[in-house]
Amino acid sequence: MWIPVALLMFCAAVTTTAQNFSLETKSDTLSFLLLSDGHSTDKWRLPFPVYQLCVGDVDGDGTDEAIVGVIKTTRFDPNKARRLFIFKNHHGRIRAMWMGSQLGGLLRDFRFVNGHVLTLQTTTDNRYVVLEHIWRKFGLGAGRFLAKGVDEQEALRIFFHQ
Repeated sequence: MWIPVALLMFCAAVTTTAQNFSLETKSDTLSFLLLSDGHSTDKWRLPFPVYQLCVGDVDGDGTDEAIVGVIKTTRFDPNKARRLFIFKNHHGRIRAMWMGSQLGGLLRDFRFVNGHVLTLQTTTDNRYVVLEHIWRKFGLGAGRFLAKGVDEQEALRIFFHQ
């Protein structure tokens, strides 16, 4: 699946008091995640389509992380699909915190709301799930279902009004 660069979405303000995560897009299949503190900038190469960047305190440590939506294959899934990566600021350097291959269903969209990563996913029977994820010691874990087995219209209503 190919997503035009023009459709790239930013789902939250990316500026915090001590750091600024942003995205520099070079082409449809090459972007750089940037971390700037006003004095220096660190870069992380993302050699695949990026469709979304969110910023939020995923792990509850008081510092925002970058949540990046990418489209790529994985070692365990040869199909190009939407994936979710989370990066942190480690002493002014970008470090991977989690590079998820799958979250259960087929990822359609995600948002960061009230300290949680919300995902909109489809299931194999073309129904929709809205799931609130919580940070576990290593990676996102399933929190609670906000919707399960609903149609697209209902899933979108719940996903965007949380």
